[in-house]
Amino acid sequence: MSRPAYPGQIFIVSAPSGVGKTTVIRAILDRCPDLRFSVSCTTRSPRPGEADGKDYHFLTQREFLDGISAGRFLEWAEVHGNFYGTDGNQVEEWIAQGRDVLLDIDVQGARQVRCTYPCAHTIFIVPPSMEVLEQRLNQRGTESARQIGERSAAARREMLQAPWYDYLIVNDVLADAIADLLSILRACRCRRDVRLGRLKPFFMSRLPS
Repeated sequence: MSRPAYPGQIFIVSAPSGVGKTTVIRAILDRCPDLRFSVSCTTRSPRPGEADGKDYHFLTQREFLDGISAGRFLEWAEVHGNFYGTDGNQVEEWIAQGRDVLLDIDVQGARQVRCTYPCAHTIFIVPPSMEVLEQRLNQRGTESARQIGERSAAARREMLQAPWYDYLIVNDVLADAIADLLSILRACRCRRDVRLGRLKPFFMSRLPS
């Protein structure tokens, strides 16, 4: 198979818990079947209903530590005694094939990826207000009042990092947030450097002899 004349692009999406990031991403993947989504690796145990390779790649701690030593992970972190990371080998393979890749990672991971891929596009999704975010966390009914307080505090800390992201999306109306992210993807795919790489044969064939 011939190597594409252009590499794929990386799109990083981050957001505090409860903003609706997963819902937005799922809608984008439905609309962009050519977009590759990197499933994270973790050492935590699967929760009811989770499937290996779909929700996460579930690894043993030994497998994960060996992966760190081998440079397998594009970014990784230890959270509450469990490891989480992005398989850099898979991402590198996709972009080498000219495939665009979407990463769902936190602020710390986004900074790590930017060190390796400075041209990665970073997108941060925020709630319309902290009051709305807390309402959404309450409506989920999956956390205690203490946990909601912890998540709210964590969200405030994470949103302090939002200014260094390339794009900010406010998830007030879900349909608008989905449209905003889709517009970012389309605009980045229309960049001159990207389109010239893909249309090089077209332009070269029209140069005067």
